[in-house]
Amino acid sequence: MLKLTRWCIAHRRRVVLAWVAVAVLTTVVAGAIGRQYATNFSLPGTESQRALDLLRRDFPAQSGDVDTIVFHVSHGTIYSPAVRAAMTPVLARVARDPHVAGVLRPYGVRGAVEVSRDRMTAFATINYDKSANLLPNATGNAVLDQIGAVHVSGLQVAAGGQVIEDAEGFSVGPATEIGVVAALVILLLTFGSLTAAGMPLITAGLGLITGVALIGLATHITSMSNISPELALMIGLGVGIDYALFIVTRFRENYLALGGVERSVLGAMDTSGRAILLAGTTVVIALLGMFATGVSFMYGLAIAAVIAVLLTLVASLTLLPAILSRFGPRIVRPREARRSPFGRRRTPATVTDGGGAAVSAAPRSRWRQWSEMVQARPWPLAIVSLAVMIALLLPVFALRLDTSDAGNDPASTSSRHAFDLLAHGFGAGFNGPLLVIAELPSPNHTSALPALRAAVSAAPDVVAVTPPRIAPSGTVAVIEVYPGSAPQATATTDLVNHLRHDVVPPLARRNGAPVLVGGFTAGSIDFSHVLSGKLPLFIGIVVVLSALLLLVIFRSLVIPLQAAIMNLISIGGALGVTVLVFQDGWFASVLGVEKGPIEPWIPVLMFAVVFGLSMDYEVFLISRVREEWVRRQDASGAVADGIAFTGRVISAAAAIMVCVFLSFMLGNQRTIKEFGFGLAAAVFLDALVVRCVLLPAVLELLGPVTWRLPRWLDARLPHINIEGSAARTSTAPATLGDEEAAERQPTRV
Repeated sequence: MLKLTRWCIAHRRRVVLAWVAVAVLTTVVAGAIGRQYATNFSLPGTESQRALDLLRRDFPAQSGDVDTIVFHVSHGTIYSPAVRAAMTPVLARVARDPHVAGVLRPYGVRGAVEVSRDRMTAFATINYDKSANLLPNATGNAVLDQIGAVHVSGLQVAAGGQVIEDAEGFSVGPATEIGVVAALVILLLTFGSLTAAGMPLITAGLGLITGVALIGLATHITSMSNISPELALMIGLGVGIDYALFIVTRFRENYLALGGVERSVLGAMDTSGRAILLAGTTVVIALLGMFATGVSFMYGLAIAAVIAVLLTLVASLTLLPAILSRFGPRIVRPREARRSPFGRRRTPATVTDGGGAAVSAAPRSRWRQWSEMVQARPWPLAIVSLAVMIALLLPVFALRLDTSDAGNDPASTSSRHAFDLLAHGFGAGFNGPLLVIAELPSPNHTSALPALRAAVSAAPDVVAVTPPRIAPSGTVAVIEVYPGSAPQATATTDLVNHLRHDVVPPLARRNGAPVLVGGFTAGSIDFSHVLSGKLPLFIGIVVVLSALLLLVIFRSLVIPLQAAIMNLISIGGALGVTVLVFQDGWFASVLGVEKGPIEPWIPVLMFAVVFGLSMDYEVFLISRVREEWVRRQDASGAVADGIAFTGRVISAAAAIMVCVFLSFMLGNQRTIKEFGFGLAAAVFLDALVVRCVLLPAVLELLGPVTWRLPRWLDARLPHINIEGSAARTSTAPATLGDEEAAERQPTRV
């Protein structure tokens, strides 16, 4: 770390120019090449995937996305001459659009299901030749333009479906701008200097600009959802500012005591730089853990987030020390040379200089007083804080994972308008038809289809069933089934399970023909089931790998166990709050969200990100506590000093994260709101309840036991110096050089 920092200081102009050049170059190249967002959505081993594979092989016209054009008249019927004259040519033009395999029109002989009983609402079914995730996002624009050109008095026309939703896109609103402004305000309040406040923003900004450009280039190599940049931006902006904030804070602390710019930069990178390297590693481990889900949709999200985190991390380790070496003295106000960074008259403070040792106890501060207050009452405060987190965690047991339907789309979108028109004219279930697919024993052997259709029609919650459509090969038949409940409703999930387990198997055995239940709605249910099943494995892998890393770094059996438990509590509490708001509807109207299930991928991605962020605060705090312990061998004093030095900066970092994540509540897509709210709740709970109360109370109760490690294990673990050179050299043999002493000093306690 010190060698890299010295090189960046010696070549600071080259480092800054290189970062600017790379950011500009990658952005220009990404803009010239373009971005090809696509979702590789496959669920191997599920019934919906087998159904899709069968259709792609034998009935391609039915294997793609199914969208709808809905039209409703306020008076008369859809058969009136004016309405018919307007809609017939529109449907004919849509049938000729690129990627459209066919359009089932309500005016045809087979259109009886597509006309409501009062004949005031009707819909046409658009069959695309590919799934929505494999089509360009602009595919649905042609349909939107064509229905937008219809102007008949009393006629409402809207289009819905996945292709249409992709074409309409979504907006995160002014989230990025508000997040940056909020971060700037908090940094100004923290540092009192515009230069100091600007450094984390500049570092994170250049890292993110480069990262987003690389994500765009990566879309040509691997599949990434179009929400990947927004999620990466949300995560990268938060961690990037946090990493730079911790380094700048440590630099200011060192500079106030040492006065030398280069020594202060080296000291900051030798301590806080090592800590953010470890913290960033844990975030990356947590994000890459999403590959354990086996769901290809998650891979692109993981890759995009990792790119953003890595770029902001590298910027903090290279660009920031280069900037600090040039503008460092400007970020310390003159009067601070006579005052401590904690707002009180200076007393000797523990600092590092990147190569020497010096120093004593932490200054008196409000954060030290708070820590001493918690440490004076560890049992009551530990019990109360743990009870609060468990109470917030309990709603997780009522968690229902499912893909939210278009009823949660913004009211101004065509997809939401189409959803409402269909629900009003036919019932909410017409927004998510199921596909019952029968593989015929021989070409055009359709004798078993009437019995299949009758059995499906008699199932509870089925309101309509279309006549079978036979593939050109005559080997596959498709029946569309319309439930009586919305796609995201529990009743629809129950219907799919009933058809698969009770209705279809007897008929399939009797006729010797496999029958599958598929379609988008059934696929969403399978998606939820797969992720739910893989979640324990994913959590286990991330927790174990992170715990092993902490074991090696901090050389303690207690710290990895404590970190895993407390991070899981933080995540559980945040997910519980998310369930209360988004699933149960608490304060939903105030926050502008619709009540519905939790998106299946939210807990997975939320765990990956929140576990990494919680580990950030764990590393920032524990690394300072460890540093004080190594120097003084006083467990209680080390906790008090660690919180005194890091409490203010951790609270500022958490406030920035909360503002950044909450700003995404201003967007118009429910899933982004859900994710942003969950992350904000997690950071708030982790910083306020866990790090400020539960952690110091537990460490006080454990005392020196925290740092005990069996001799046989200590001898076999690699030695990684997370505390920096100064903490080690205070106990190393005087005849050794600083860095050599740090390497040779035993870490067994």
